[in-house]
Amino acid sequence: MASRPSAANKPPAKKAAASAKAPAKQAAAKKAPAKKAPAKKAPARKAAAARPAPRPAPNPTGGVLRVVRALWLGLAHAVGAVFRGIGQGAKNLDPAHRKDGIALLLLAVALIVAAGTWADLRGPVGDLVEILVTGAFGRLDLLVPILVGIIAVRFIRHPEKPEANGRIVIGLSALVLGVLGQVHIACGSPARSEGMQAIRDAGGLIGWGAATPLTYAMGEVLAVPLLVLLTVFGLLVVTATPVNAIPQRLRLLGVKLGLLPDPEDYEDAGYGEYTEDDARYDEQWRESLPARPRKRRSAPQDQGYDPENAEQEALAKRRGRPRRSAVPQPDMERQMDAVDVAAAAAAALDGAVLHGMPPSPVVADLTQGVTVGDRAETPTPTPVPAARPEQDAPAAPPRSEPAPSGATASATGAGAPARPAAGKPPAGVPDLTKAPPAETQDLPPRAEQLQLSGDITYARPSLDLLERGGPGKARSAANDAIVDALTTVFTEFKVDARVTGFTRGPTVTRYEVELGPAVKVERITALAKNIAYAVASPDVRIISPIPGKSAVGIEIPNTDREMVNLGDVLRLAAAAEDDHPMLVALGKDVEGGYVMANIAKMPHILVAGATGSGKSSCINCLITSIMMRATPEDVRMVLVDPKRVELTAYEGIPHLITPIITNPKRAAEALQWVVREMDLRYDDLAAYGFRHIDDFNAAVRAGKVKSPEGSERELQPYPYLLVIVDELADLMMVAPRDVEDAIVRITQLARAAGIHLVLATQRPSVDVVTGLIKANVPSRLAFATSSLADSRVILDQPGAEKLIGKGDGLFLPMGASKPTRLQGAFVTEAEVGVVVQHCKDQMTPVFRDDVVVGSKQKKEIDEDIGDDLDLLCQAAELVVSTQFGSTSMLQRKLRVGFAKAGRLMDLMESRNIVGPSEGSKARDVLVKADELDGVLAVIRGESEG
Repeated sequence: MASRPSAANKPPAKKAAASAKAPAKQAAAKKAPAKKAPAKKAPARKAAAARPAPRPAPNPTGGVLRVVRALWLGLAHAVGAVFRGIGQGAKNLDPAHRKDGIALLLLAVALIVAAGTWADLRGPVGDLVEILVTGAFGRLDLLVPILVGIIAVRFIRHPEKPEANGRIVIGLSALVLGVLGQVHIACGSPARSEGMQAIRDAGGLIGWGAATPLTYAMGEVLAVPLLVLLTVFGLLVVTATPVNAIPQRLRLLGVKLGLLPDPEDYEDAGYGEYTEDDARYDEQWRESLPARPRKRRSAPQDQGYDPENAEQEALAKRRGRPRRSAVPQPDMERQMDAVDVAAAAAAALDGAVLHGMPPSPVVADLTQGVTVGDRAETPTPTPVPAARPEQDAPAAPPRSEPAPSGATASATGAGAPARPAAGKPPAGVPDLTKAPPAETQDLPPRAEQLQLSGDITYARPSLDLLERGGPGKARSAANDAIVDALTTVFTEFKVDARVTGFTRGPTVTRYEVELGPAVKVERITALAKNIAYAVASPDVRIISPIPGKSAVGIEIPNTDREMVNLGDVLRLAAAAEDDHPMLVALGKDVEGGYVMANIAKMPHILVAGATGSGKSSCINCLITSIMMRATPEDVRMVLVDPKRVELTAYEGIPHLITPIITNPKRAAEALQWVVREMDLRYDDLAAYGFRHIDDFNAAVRAGKVKSPEGSERELQPYPYLLVIVDELADLMMVAPRDVEDAIVRITQLARAAGIHLVLATQRPSVDVVTGLIKANVPSRLAFATSSLADSRVILDQPGAEKLIGKGDGLFLPMGASKPTRLQGAFVTEAEVGVVVQHCKDQMTPVFRDDVVVGSKQKKEIDEDIGDDLDLLCQAAELVVSTQFGSTSMLQRKLRVGFAKAGRLMDLMESRNIVGPSEGSKARDVLVKADELDGVLAVIRGESEG
């Protein structure tokens, strides 16, 4: 049966008719929408009329090819996965390791090439070296190992300068081409027809390739000068020397080699004006020369401040990466004013002479020469007042404009500067750091409580035993650079804000940012990562707002940290006005002011931080402050040191009320004694009608309070009792219930009794610092933590995870809403030893015998009881009081499982409290109700009666 002819096989006339009917049918379909449903059956009829597709012919080879293909693809994928894994590992490798690997590989290649060219290495490797190296470089193959070795050494010495690699590659290529081309022409220009040996004896394939086209095109007369020019070009590129600076570079080389005297400067030597291009090429020129000690600094380093200064290392990456922005960038190499530099230099040198401290590196470098106008001059020493010279000196000129020649910038007043135009940094950002006290003096001797009981006169240690620190570091060029960076970030992101001032602390500098009208504070906090990128520091902390100010604070770490000595904090003039014995030194805040705290007003403090963050140094400063300011009659201490090594230096001081406790079980007993001592003090306060221990002590000293008639007790003032626990986690692991109960009891009631706690831990987790402990310890001191969760445990807010360690902390006293950032004070072991020895020489310690006396009346709990002592006591009390020994009753009453209830019943059977089991019947109770106290005493390990 013949199939119906398709549209493609129709005659031309029928095709035209069909094409003419098609638009008519489409128009009819649009006009009659109701007829669309029957029209959908047409494709079905066409499909039914279509011939079914023929089945493919069977493969004569069966599935063998498919199996082979699958095996081959599987093997290829496996091999590819292995190599991709290796490549991914190399990609994730540290860039420093990759560069070192390249350098070591080049050294290995240099050794192999040296063995093949210098020592006539035999074997396949020697043949390969001869073919590749000798064939390529000809007679100069002996220099190839030296060249490769120099490149490898440069990779090792300067891995941080990859930007010069391209210049060196281009220069060496031009140098090699020019030299080998000349060697090839000098050896007679052998051709390929003369054999490979003739080319090897000349300039090799490189020399043949460089010289043959030139000699063929223009002859040897012009080829040799062109190759000489190519050689000179390569030499200039490698040494980073422009043509117009060749005389200066030759003179510098002569100075380096000691052949020529060092000129005072370029202008006096007659070499013209020193330009920015000269400065850039000078830096590259010094990189290419071997390191030799220079007699004096070169001229480009005198333009403002030293680019090799340590304070500018943190900004090197940002200066090396130009921003793609239309905003004009601030000039990082501005010239510093001579008066400003002279004042800062004189202040630093004055502090170095008085206190034996080295001056700041920036000031030390700037004292070598100060740029005034276009010439380098040495500043004349001028007398500078002792109180913060940087506040009296004129401010630096705007960084966007160069300083006028021979002129000084206008001084910045106390008021805020005017808002600058968009894209320009403020004309003068003032330094708002607090000025240190003009004069420091020792604390005056106290007139009371120096005479102890009996004929003992106690003399407190002198502050001269503690070292003096140097003056606080002043404003530096790094501060101005960061101000410019912040201004640039605000301009690029179109935020109407400006830096109005900064306060330099020992660890961080806080920059105050004032917002324009209708600008949200969130605009600044959202730029935290961009600010960190701009200033090249990951530890950027934003305070929004600064407490007491209408400004946002941005804290950025200093590149040169300052040490805060304990002696400087104790010498503070404010400390002399307050003679409270519980006043301790903490450190120095961001604003440059010393921080002291009264433990009696805290009244308890939690000190926590990761290992190495400065927690132990803080504890040492607290104890040393107490020894320096208080007598043993004022303050007595209980030191708990489960680690056994932190507080051993204070063994034997007269302030101790008991020897240093190192056993965690004894520490729990000592805390229980503190609770009993607190109850006794409250009994006296209630009996005599006083609300605080200070009022009671004042009345006792004044003779207004006397013991009752017939009593042999002699009333004496109660000393403050300071309990310092160096590691709370160790105590919580041994006896968590007893320790937590004692701490909560002390922290809730002991404030009026003159008992205060200092709890320190390096594991601030919720199982160590429990909710009850946190609720009753209002003051916190957090050092650097490893996670955000630890910061929330200590401070109930984030912030401690961004600290940089080594004493950098956040202090949150009772009643404060936001913590204060400070650098903790530091006291050396030698200072602690001297102060401890002075205290020991004054008086021997008088220990209380009842602090850990409870341990002598107790025996160890039986091993079979373990941690079930409390449950066992409850079960015994329940069984004896009800005279009914049933396991199911213990399950219901004590809410324990069947296994635990059965174990408790077995323990009571072994102690003759209940009888043996009689199946499902209740056990007989062998103890009467009036014998219960003795049974419980035996279970607890206490002696009866």
